[in-house]
Amino acid sequence: MIREAREGESEAVMRVLEGALLESDPDAVRGAIDRGDVLVAREAGHVRGALVLDGNRVAAVAVARRHRAKGLGSALIERAGERGVLIADFRPAVRPFYESLGFEIECEETRSDGTERRYRGRLGGQDS
Repeated sequence: MIREAREGESEAVMRVLEGALLESDPDAVRGAIDRGDVLVAREAGHVRGALVLDGNRVAAVAVARRHRAKGLGSALIERAGERGVLIADFRPAVRPFYESLGFEIECEETRSDGTERRYRGRLGGQDS
């Protein structure tokens, strides 16, 4: 089940984000929950995945390791996309995830040796 995070779920959201090695500020996460900008994927009564928005930007999306490959991350992105255009900045390793969801992707940063280092993706809306 995907829904907005509720007051009192910030610790569970932080555990999921930290488990994915994503840096997040607990105060910022609590503020985002208060604004309705955190979505959670719940399964068996527990938070298994979380997505944090900063405006229309995906600030973080993560799923607990044991619950990956079940479509929870995709479901979180799809629900967030119902709000409008989404922008995501990400590493090359997760490009296939964003491509599979229909993001238009461009390279944002390239190393001196020509290898791509960071990407930006856009889902929905008109081209800018």
